[in-house]
Amino acid sequence: MGILENKARARLFYKYLSNVYDQVNPFIWNEEMRADALELLDLDEGMTVLDVGCGTGFATEGLLEHVDEVYALDQSEHQLEQAYAKLGKHAPPVHFHRGDAERLPFATDTFDVVWSSGSIEYWPNPILALREFRRVLKPGGQVLVVGPNYPDSILAQKLADSIMLFYDEYEADRMFKRAGFEDVKHLFQGPSYDPDVAITTIGRAPE
Repeated sequence: MGILENKARARLFYKYLSNVYDQVNPFIWNEEMRADALELLDLDEGMTVLDVGCGTGFATEGLLEHVDEVYALDQSEHQLEQAYAKLGKHAPPVHFHRGDAERLPFATDTFDVVWSSGSIEYWPNPILALREFRRVLKPGGQVLVVGPNYPDSILAQKLADSIMLFYDEYEADRMFKRAGFEDVKHLFQGPSYDPDVAITTIGRAPE
């Protein structure tokens, strides 16, 4: 388990990163990548959507181009403060919650879509969190998760494993299917300098 696959350490990490997150993020996860990921979903403006690990609201802003309202959750108060400044704290179209991906504060069968980008790599138990996603999804609802693709070189793999969760499409398949999802598919994404830096996985909750 990597050093940042720990909730307390991840919160401390984002206490400092949140101040520059929106300046750094485009080098790893940019608007073009976000748009390509959004195209994988069957979104309609009236859908109920949850953004888990919403951070400063970058993905939330993209989701709001397709749906009327978004529920957004993050464990970092510092990341949420940045999101509040951009999107407002107390009123629609965003309903913010501070919480844990492994214990979502929502009822079963609530959402049409659950989205999470740049968060799974910090979860101590990703399958538990994915099962929570399935629980809160309506039957047939879609899930989309963006995480870091496992590097090719042995040296980079050792470094990646020491920091946080990196995984390939085979591990993504295993995690999503163990969590109970169907129709699991993957897309590799990245900026021009590294087009495979991210792996985006989509699936559906059973009908």
